[in-house]
Amino acid sequence: MSRRPPERAPAVPFNRPYVTGREFDYIREAIDAHHLSGDGAFTRRCHEWLERQAGCRRALLTHSCTAALEMAAILTGIGPGDEVILPSFTFVSTANAFVLRGGVPVFVDIHEATLNIDETLIEAALTPRTRAIAVVHYAGVACEMDAILELGRRRGLPVVEDAAQGLLATYKGRPLGSLGQLGTLSFHETKNVMSGEGGALLINDEALVERAEIVREKGTDRSRFFRGQVDRYTWVDVGSSYLPSEVVAAFLWAQLERAEEITAMRRRIWSAYHEQLADLEGQGRLRRPRVPGDRTANGHLYHVILPDAGARARALRLLAERGINAIFHYVPLHSSPAGRRYGRCSGRLARTEDLAERLVRLPLWAGMSDDDVAQVVAAVRLAV
Repeated sequence: MSRRPPERAPAVPFNRPYVTGREFDYIREAIDAHHLSGDGAFTRRCHEWLERQAGCRRALLTHSCTAALEMAAILTGIGPGDEVILPSFTFVSTANAFVLRGGVPVFVDIHEATLNIDETLIEAALTPRTRAIAVVHYAGVACEMDAILELGRRRGLPVVEDAAQGLLATYKGRPLGSLGQLGTLSFHETKNVMSGEGGALLINDEALVERAEIVREKGTDRSRFFRGQVDRYTWVDVGSSYLPSEVVAAFLWAQLERAEEITAMRRRIWSAYHEQLADLEGQGRLRRPRVPGDRTANGHLYHVILPDAGARARALRLLAERGINAIFHYVPLHSSPAGRRYGRCSGRLARTEDLAERLVRLPLWAGMSDDDVAQVVAAVRLAV
């Protein structure tokens, strides 16, 4: 009986989680403190760091960005038949969080330059059933938030920022996640700052803070009890168990301490790609990402747009043959079985469909060497 040879690891993987070296120290500290469930000392440190960084009213760690989005759906009052405006070019959690409450995702097309929701198309997608606007800051590059927030104010609609990829990125000097009524962050191992799995809800509307704490604590007023505001806690609202353990928070704290440094490393790699691929864009062989001048990106990912789907398939194959683990990104939600079942499109999503077929993401992780980058660039030159 023949055995399959073991698969060879790529010479340059797409992602490699970065570890600062303090993670085990802090996990041991949490163990020694005999507090391993949620909301211990490390959780509080993380909350305070996020509140300082974002300038939000309250930050709450969650076990994932998906969980934070589910909390946002509850806090914005989404119920059966309510519509939520969002891009189709996003991860499934952006839509699923609202669908779980009975909401209907209404998919809107994206900008060609940033791959973010096209703010000029949102108003036409609104109906009397619209209850919220959910934006996604793709690759840590901000949406056109002034126009979106003004529309939300004018139409009385809360804006939820899916800033899963956006920690330490800004729009006109303001941190992503701090602009809408609610913002969500991800600390998945593919993100700049990570805890394996993890997330956070940023609450920018003071009126939502108390209920957010209740929803996160299984619908109980447990947080008020621990602050001495009530003499016992009880079930007062809908909710679920959205807290991460103190072990996760301890790991995350080791990352947040070094968040600026980690982000600087990723920005350096992003810039190296951008500089070294400029001539290929000039030759029309690919298109590099765009970051508008009023925004700062965080080096979360580097993508290129190829001429057509065939060129993308060929490039991925040739890159893999050279040991470069480059990948595509989202299959548009509106074209998925669940997207067709639970949502609807506002107009044709031509740019979404076109760009999703032509996008390639290149390896990018803190700790990549100049040689790693050079190896990827050399392979791209042969593949496109």
